[in-house]
Amino acid sequence: MATIEDLLIIRVQGRAIPLPGDNIDTDEITPAAALAEPDYSNAADYLFLNARKANPNHPLDDPQYKGANILIVGNNFGCGSSRETSPQAIKRFGIDVLVGESFAAIFQGNCTALGMPAVCASKGDMTKLMEYTKQNPGTIYTLDLDSKTLTYAGQAVAIDIAESTRTALTTGMWNAVAMLKANQPLVSEVAARLPYMNNFSG
Repeated sequence: MATIEDLLIIRVQGRAIPLPGDNIDTDEITPAAALAEPDYSNAADYLFLNARKANPNHPLDDPQYKGANILIVGNNFGCGSSRETSPQAIKRFGIDVLVGESFAAIFQGNCTALGMPAVCASKGDMTKLMEYTKQNPGTIYTLDLDSKTLTYAGQAVAIDIAESTRTALTTGMWNAVAMLKANQPLVSEVAARLPYMNNFSG
């Protein structure tokens, strides 16, 4: 069983995939066919499915980015319908962090619920970051939620993230179910004091 320490997301390191384009919506991230799946186990198979079929050189299929766990995106990423399949597909594809100019609020919240930070940087920094990643695919990036920076190649980019979201990620409170399981004795103690929980067996 995961401990609270296992849930802490403070620093994430890895290579990145550049995915240019503004206003990329959830319909493009995961097409409607993904909604027919009974659960999220195959969600990664639908990630940008239509775009990847149309473009054999899509960044997600480019061998030089294979194994990368950071996704560099544009402005207003994840807009459109609030389908949870989209962040699920991104996470299950192997992405641990998204960095963009801005994100749709519901999409960003769904990312947080998966323990996948979606952080923002200025337009100028994002332009430089996108181009640098294209030209230097082997670069290692480090996201530090304590210092609120993304560092790479001797450079540091200031990132923006809501303090409530940053706190949830760095303290492990983003995973409500795991938090309850990790505090099962306390949950049982509180439940025992509630008259409508007399048959609680947790």
